[in-house]
Amino acid sequence: MHSAHRAPSRSPRLTTTGSAEDLAAGGAGTADRAPAGRWWSWSAWIAAGLAVFAFFLQISYGGRIDSDGANSALQAWDLIHGHLLLRGWDFGDATFYTFELPINGITQLIFGLGPRAAHVASALAYSIVAACAVGVAIGGARGASRAARAAVVVGIMAVPLLTIATTYTLVEEPDHPGTSVFLLVSALLVDQVGGRLRGRRWLAPLVCVILAAGQLGDATVLVVGVPAVVLGCGYRMLEQRRLRCADGAMVIAAIASVPLELAVRAIITHLGGYQEVSPKTSLASPGQWGHNIVVVVGVLRTLYGATVTPQTRLGLAAAVLGTVGLLAAAAGLVMVGARWRKSSRAEHLMVLVTILNLGVYVVSKGAQADGYREVAAVLPSGAALAARAVIPPVFRLARRAVAVAVAAALVALVPLAGAASRPHVGPALGPAPGDGATSPTAPLTAWLEAHHVTYALAGYWSASIVTLQSGGQVSARAITLVPRTDGTGYDVHVPYWETNSQWYDPAEHDARYVIAQTSGRWSAKTYERFFGQPAATYQVPGFVVLQYPENLLTKVLPMLGIGVGPKS
Repeated sequence: MHSAHRAPSRSPRLTTTGSAEDLAAGGAGTADRAPAGRWWSWSAWIAAGLAVFAFFLQISYGGRIDSDGANSALQAWDLIHGHLLLRGWDFGDATFYTFELPINGITQLIFGLGPRAAHVASALAYSIVAACAVGVAIGGARGASRAARAAVVVGIMAVPLLTIATTYTLVEEPDHPGTSVFLLVSALLVDQVGGRLRGRRWLAPLVCVILAAGQLGDATVLVVGVPAVVLGCGYRMLEQRRLRCADGAMVIAAIASVPLELAVRAIITHLGGYQEVSPKTSLASPGQWGHNIVVVVGVLRTLYGATVTPQTRLGLAAAVLGTVGLLAAAAGLVMVGARWRKSSRAEHLMVLVTILNLGVYVVSKGAQADGYREVAAVLPSGAALAARAVIPPVFRLARRAVAVAVAAALVALVPLAGAASRPHVGPALGPAPGDGATSPTAPLTAWLEAHHVTYALAGYWSASIVTLQSGGQVSARAITLVPRTDGTGYDVHVPYWETNSQWYDPAEHDARYVIAQTSGRWSAKTYERFFGQPAATYQVPGFVVLQYPENLLTKVLPMLGIGVGPKS
């Protein structure tokens, strides 16, 4: 009789996955797999995102909108009214056509044309940039470690908002920070080559379209984003020693995005759409590169908030937080470089974006200490790298992971709360800071509305902002002064960028008012030398309004040519 053999019973084997951060969190990833846990997790992320957006919105309200931002709002207003090609518009060297303008249009559908919609759009754009940076930062993490990384990203991106100058760049009118979205989203998608979306054939074409859309709005994507994808995925392709692979498809997609963008731009031009000033891409002499490197160091300190100015909230504490963030970003860059072969594709792209963006600025002619807007993508990229560099070792040392996440969130609240409590200087100003006259235009707008003035001419910084403040009730259109060669005064022209040529047709519009500054180049005397003596003169705080009996558009000289002559 054979004895029955029974297979030995096996106790369930405990398997743990994830990083050291997950282990420090005590297997925090398990709750994420439960439906209830997922619901709470998504609710927490949404609530946190809305809270950060609320802070950014309050900070944006504390700043100002000038005529650059007002023109972006007017461009968006045209978009949502069916003028998709923006016919008649002449842009500067960046259109922001594919990100900031649509966001402005969406907010205008809700709030109408005005400063409120512009502030909401600016805060929303920066929130999306921060969300994309968080998406890069939390890759591979779970549970409390994700929250801690997100808090680090938000904290680093909030510190520059303690200084009013960088606030204007980051959460006011479009000024290049939104371009980071195309770089960050491309990094997230490229990272999926070896992730959940592995083998998806639409992944590479989608990256191609995103990069092309980014180039249409800002040439930074062309000189930074496309090379970053080509180099990062090209390295992976060479490492695999395979030409036909997912990384190779990404390389082709990035290269193909360039002719795709050129084709779209050619179609827009052929159909009579907007024009754009060619970006300035001249190279500095090698002898100037050393000076530019010093300039870039100062630019980075300003961009990360690692300096103290008279307009910096929290003073030295803000500079300390900014310095810590900058050093953490540098540590993240070094960390990825030290373990390059083991780093993720997203990490590769963030390092390459940082190096390429700074490198292009170093070799460019005209690098300036206030050029932080030109390297704005370095802030969210560095924040994502910092989170991935700082949090893992902290979690390995910490006993309670949740406490680390809470501490990171509380630290992030310091710059958010400090910047949000800044006294308001808005909702709008006329000329940009440093341009001489900075009188608020709100009293001027109120006077024009009260006197039923529907069309007026003004200097660039006192024009479109009035149109925005009045909700389109007053059409204040920009004119620019060009010195005469004989030195006898100025001629009045249509500005060569950030304006619409359709605004100046004397058959469609009747311009009998001129808005002058109380003194300086844009004074009443300057305009009187060109237009003649007015029929009446009105004093408004900071401004002089000149009234004429005839339509002045018949006297305004045409644009000198796209990209020629002064903007203002």
